[in-house]
Amino acid sequence: MRADAARNRARLLEAAEKVFAAKGVSVPIDEIAAAAGVGVGTLYRHFPTKEALFEAVVVSRLESFVHAATDAATSDEPGRVFFDFLYRFARQAALKRDLFDALLVAGIDIKSQCADLVGELEGGIEHLLERARDAGDVRADVTVKDVIGLVMGTCNAASQANLDEAACDRMIGVVCDGLRADG
Repeated sequence: MRADAARNRARLLEAAEKVFAAKGVSVPIDEIAAAAGVGVGTLYRHFPTKEALFEAVVVSRLESFVHAATDAATSDEPGRVFFDFLYRFARQAALKRDLFDALLVAGIDIKSQCADLVGELEGGIEHLLERARDAGDVRADVTVKDVIGLVMGTCNAASQANLDEAACDRMIGVVCDGLRADG
């Protein structure tokens, strides 16, 4: 991909995430193009359908979490980075559920579409968990499936109750307290 095309694609993804978060997923596609500073034709060259744009935004989010987990894996404070990661992950999952819902309505199963990426994310979380557990910061009996289930369940509950970021943080705080070795 040419450098200008890559920049346009990145601007479109960033604009789409902001516009979807502010106005919902039913926003006209031309608003996203305008927010990115490109024409509608440029948007359609990168994303032939609105669903393809939704999917690309979700994939971009997943990739950013994979990178964040990888970057955090070398920290000297494994417990702190594990819990910080869970907070960031939960906020994104709970407060930006609109795209996941839109993909489901469109009949797109993001987990199967992005199985490798989801596997990488789970592996990254597992590595953070193991390091935090080895440091004595997380209960010894906790598995990565427990962590993901608790966080996603909390996010789903926060989303269904239409809670704000502060309420989501409190809920994930309760989950994190339960995961702590001294909890």
